[in-house]
Amino acid sequence: MFTGIIETLGKIEHIEHEKSNIHFYVSSPISNEFKIDQSVSHNGVCLTVVGLDDQVHKVTAIDETLQKTNLAQLKTGDLVNIERCTLAGGRFDGHIVQGHVDQTAICIKKTDENGSFIFTFQYDPNKQNITVEKGSITVNGISLTVVDSRDDRFSVAIIPYTLEHTNLQQVEVGSTVNIEFDIIGKYVTKIMAMRG
Repeated sequence: MFTGIIETLGKIEHIEHEKSNIHFYVSSPISNEFKIDQSVSHNGVCLTVVGLDDQVHKVTAIDETLQKTNLAQLKTGDLVNIERCTLAGGRFDGHIVQGHVDQTAICIKKTDENGSFIFTFQYDPNKQNITVEKGSITVNGISLTVVDSRDDRFSVAIIPYTLEHTNLQQVEVGSTVNIEFDIIGKYVTKIMAMRG
């Protein structure tokens, strides 16, 4: 389990393709603290550390993950948001994040609000995912609050600190991001659907 509070940025140093899998070699200030078999969120995707070499760690994404996330679009030099699993008894600063991306979304608008930015993302509403205003949403692993909710899109307000310390700094109109919808909202939607 994660909270959506990004610990650091990682940099894609090398990418290897093996059959339908992709191996990512990622450098970060905390890579040397990882252990083999540890779960680490990369852009909101829970991946297992399978290799370590000084300040670089290796993770593998299988085809199922690549089909549902933006990981297949990563290139050498790209930045990824990194978060380790939540410690039992630790502070819970964000919201409940599973590291299971529901779908991707496209940035359709980025507005400079003279001190903050408003990002608007559009997604496929046919997957039955929903947002609510003032509710939680995870974008590339970042716990954010929805400020405008529509049937197929939502907006979030980004403070300068978040922009500087996450890869939202690289997101422009047309960029694809990973979305994990709020787990409570997903359960409520499922229950309502079952009740007809």
